Amino acid sequence: MKYGEHLKANIAPEYGAGAYLNYSELDGIIQMLAEISPSGVDLENRQVSLTTPPQTNARGLLMDNTTATEESFLKLIDAELTKVEKFTLEKVTELRQKIAEAEGMDNKEKIRKLADTIADDFLRVEKYVNLNFMGFHKILKKHDKNLPNNPCKAFYVGRMHGQAWVRGDYSDLVVRLSQIYAKLRDDHVAAENKDASQSFLRSTTKYWIKTEDVSRVKYFVLRHLPVFLQKTSTGESDSQFTNSVYIDNDQLELYHGRLDKSPGAIALRLRWYGPGDPKMVFVERKTHNDKWTGEVSVKERFVIDASEVQSVMKGTYPIEAKKKEMRAKGKSEQEVEEWETLVREITQVCVSKQLVPTVRTQCMRTAFQIPFDATVRVSLDTNLCMISERGYDLQDMKVWHRDPSWILEPTDITRFPHAVLEIKLELKGGNLTPPKWVTDLQNSGLLYECHKYSKYCHGCAVLLPEDVRSVPYWVDDISLRESIVASGGGRILADTDVGVGPGANQVYSHLLPFGDAAHNRKDTAVGRTHASSAAAKGFIGEKSTSTTNGFDFYDKPDEIYGDDEEGCCSWMFPFCSRYNSYGEDLVAPTSIQKIEPKVFFANERTYLHWLHYAVILSSIASGILAFSEQNGETWGEFYALALLPISLGFCVYALHTFMWRADQIRSRIPARWDDPIGPLVLGSTVALVLTINFFTKLYEIATNDGEL
Repeated sequence: MKYGEHLKANIAPEYGAGAYLNYSELDGIIQMLAEISPSGVDLENRQVSLTTPPQTNARGLLMDNTTATEESFLKLIDAELTKVEKFTLEKVTELRQKIAEAEGMDNKEKIRKLADTIADDFLRVEKYVNLNFMGFHKILKKHDKNLPNNPCKAFYVGRMHGQAWVRGDYSDLVVRLSQIYAKLRDDHVAAENKDASQSFLRSTTKYWIKTEDVSRVKYFVLRHLPVFLQKTSTGESDSQFTNSVYIDNDQLELYHGRLDKSPGAIALRLRWYGPGDPKMVFVERKTHNDKWTGEVSVKERFVIDASEVQSVMKGTYPIEAKKKEMRAKGKSEQEVEEWETLVREITQVCVSKQLVPTVRTQCMRTAFQIPFDATVRVSLDTNLCMISERGYDLQDMKVWHRDPSWILEPTDITRFPHAVLEIKLELKGGNLTPPKWVTDLQNSGLLYECHKYSKYCHGCAVLLPEDVRSVPYWVDDISLRESIVASGGGRILADTDVGVGPGANQVYSHLLPFGDAAHNRKDTAVGRTHASSAAAKGFIGEKSTSTTNGFDFYDKPDEIYGDDEEGCCSWMFPFCSRYNSYGEDLVAPTSIQKIEPKVFFANERTYLHWLHYAVILSSIASGILAFSEQNGETWGEFYALALLPISLGFCVYALHTFMWRADQIRSRIPARWDDPIGPLVLGSTVALVLTINFFTKLYEIATNDGEL
């Protein structure tokens, strides 16, 4: 579909076509200019004559006053930009007035209805902005393509980014709406955790979000959780500037440990919030543990002043003096001991492993959480970038992050093209079942799950390509390729004709949300939906929820799934089941089921065991057949010929079951991976043949005894 048709199809009836970019008229001027082929401007000529006629066009023909000119196109572009900007600002002003009206109301039902209307109206305004923004890009690109002598796209794109309708920060609407919904929910602030050493036991799932979907996700979440404004925040924005400096040694030991997910692998970072130089710094340690071992990953941290970072890095931090201060403030001995243990472990690691600043991540973080209640916490990182912290004088650790005044080279920074959403659930007795609204968000089609995504690992792989021995699997995603190449990390990418490098992506094509260079799904990819989650549980077709590309802003009622009976064939052999029909198109979300490597080997061992018994059975049958032919025993031949097809059935069954189970494992389907019926049928068949042979031999013996 051409963009002009796409624009017409997406015009909001509430706005009307007149509010949108006049794409067709601009396109018509371009076509007319392309036909007459105007000459380019003489950039060297600095003199003009007011009595000289205009120069001829590129075809050598005179241009009359009725002919379309480049000036008419530029004037129309300017008028359209002004129109779109004015309309956008008018609508935002109306939204602020509606919010003020909702804040002054007392009826909760009317407040809720008006708040939902405001949210829908804002999403409509954002869609209007995106449609026009893309329209200007398209028409300017078309202009420069058809009229290469008079390019203007670069100028107007830069101009658009400086106008209020594009660069305007309307996050105050999010904050005020969040406060309205919090009032409707009657949220209660939990008690603040003032432990000096703060530990968190959480289950975290990470997702990528397209830029155009960020506001939709924000408005979904704030209906259930308030925007959590940090103490250092001014409250004017829903997001907060966040910096994290990750430390590692020259061998990138911590990077490779986190990438390989080694048991006990750690990541150390220095984090601060807000613009400007840091004042209060959080020293954080994240420790990875595999869940199947019975342990969970933990994040621990303590707070220091920015001036004390040097002493922590060099192992000279005054622990004893700090302990006295903590006791004087009334801290318990247990809190003091836990804090001391954490600080000593971190300082010792910094010194023994010779850790230095390596990579800094920088983003605008929006946190959704009831204050000091971490039961469900959602964080959204936008404007995410990674900055190299190598290549400057550390001055004996006095300087541990780049000065903001330094100019960054293109190879020192990489900008991540998507927003990153983290859903964190607090561990309570091992019960990690999320609330229904969280499940609805996960299945909205707006979230693209990236299993175990790490901003630090991504930054190291892209900015330090010569120092890494291996790279994370997600770098092969086609949506990241342009930003990686722009940052000088092209050497870590596979060739475009191959698509993916060696590793997991060669086996699991579904790991990359948008596909690789050889299988580009940027325009067709859909995030996790109810259908994929239902398929993960064995529900397909009409039994799965119908949510796909569309975004349901409101909660949906629970779906009740029935139980249809399986056919006889699928009852006996699971690989014939109708529940396997979704395997080619739908894959269970990574977080549904984690697969250990030993599961693949167990499947292979089971396959080899079945083949082993098939070979034994066929060998016995071949031996019986050979001896029966020599002795002229007719029944022996029938017995052997009955065992041979059974042994062949063992082989066929083993192969089919192996392939079926391998597909189940690959797709991480959390259903039964064993076959309770097939072995029973095959075993009963063998037992039946043996029983018939036994009674036949008894009959022959009895007959022979009677004759004697």
